[in-house]
Amino acid sequence: MKYLRIFFKVLLGLVAAILLFLAVSLAPVDDQPYRKTDYYRYTRQQLLDLAPPPNPQTGLRAGWAKTNLTPSFTTPTGGYGARKGQHWTTVSDSIYVRTIVLSNGGTKVAIIALDLLITPPTVTEQLKKRLPEIGFQWDQVFTGAIHSHNSLGGWAPGLVGELFAGDFDQRVVDHITDTILKSIVLAEKQLAPVEVGFSQFDAPDLVYNRMNQEGKVDANVRLLKLKKKTGESALLCTFGAHATIFRAADYQYLSRDYPGALVDRLEKQTGSFVAFMAGSVGSTGSKTTPGKDEFATIRTYADTLTARILPTLPQFKTQPDSTLEILTLPLQLREPQARVIEDWRVRGWLFHSVYGDYPSDLKALRIGQTVLLGTPCDFSGELVAELRQEADRKGFQLMVTSFNGGYVGYITPDQYYHKNSYETMTMNWFGPENGAYFVEMMKGLVDRL
Repeated sequence: MKYLRIFFKVLLGLVAAILLFLAVSLAPVDDQPYRKTDYYRYTRQQLLDLAPPPNPQTGLRAGWAKTNLTPSFTTPTGGYGARKGQHWTTVSDSIYVRTIVLSNGGTKVAIIALDLLITPPTVTEQLKKRLPEIGFQWDQVFTGAIHSHNSLGGWAPGLVGELFAGDFDQRVVDHITDTILKSIVLAEKQLAPVEVGFSQFDAPDLVYNRMNQEGKVDANVRLLKLKKKTGESALLCTFGAHATIFRAADYQYLSRDYPGALVDRLEKQTGSFVAFMAGSVGSTGSKTTPGKDEFATIRTYADTLTARILPTLPQFKTQPDSTLEILTLPLQLREPQARVIEDWRVRGWLFHSVYGDYPSDLKALRIGQTVLLGTPCDFSGELVAELRQEADRKGFQLMVTSFNGGYVGYITPDQYYHKNSYETMTMNWFGPENGAYFVEMMKGLVDRL
């Protein structure tokens, strides 16, 4: 009987401890309408307070450079938690930082395309401190990534970061930061007058909505061209299909997936500098016909895209322009709402303890009549149509990109919030109505240009 009493006391103590832990670590989902929240009022005021850009002093000038980012050491393969932090062992294709620097005498901007899964927030924090070393500020930088799930990992501390990117290694953060700074310096040395042009076309057979088969997709391939008087040119390409042709099991390869194969083909066949950024990939996968292996599938996919892009290039009309504007909007969000079950989420302190607490921005960059909107997330293609309407109203061509230096999970249409899918349940970290909130702020940025 004595031991039975001891057993029940231990059991009751354990139950009490569990209940106490649940009470301090879980809370109901906050479903307060976003326009009634403090974070909305703060961000909206920040939007209204954005200063207009300086007047141009010259026509657009641009320079570009690519710098090899392949490290001398192996890292975890970022992108799939199923790999459990295993290191790549074979360089299938080298990875790069590709940078375009633009200036009109009043405004200077660096566009940075990274052959990585995302722009790591840890790298962003270092860049904010170190960019002044080369004459730049974070507000003058527009970043994006190809979103390859077979590139460098090791850049994110914390439990969540290690799940997606493996064990943290400060060398990786330092290496990426140093390479970005080097690439900016090299690109700025190449500044020369340029003309600018834009083109786009649909490729609906190459993408699918992986969250909702009846849902819309943003299937546009978008191209921004910069051309020097010497004939040299740079091409920035965006597309909204996830670069996940390599499977989770293929952790051993360091690779740029299909964006790398596409860039290599375009550079070889045009002689131009080419950079790629993931577009609105938040609910869109690459539609492929599986081959004998992923390498063959990647080649076929890239060949198809290349064959459609090349005929558009001779028709590309470029013209002189002096318009260059960049806006950075600090983005406040709802307290973290990462759910454990439908209407219950972990409290903010617990989320930040396993993920970190990184500031995020929305970015808007205008080059001539083309506007790039950069988001700190996997941004859904289903949300682009409303943004295009706003851009059309102002006479702009629009390019929406993901992974601009922060990372807040997936931003998808609000009607899917309760859908039991990876994008909406596992990767919606900040609660309901973020689709409407992001679209409103992004339209506001377009309106301020």
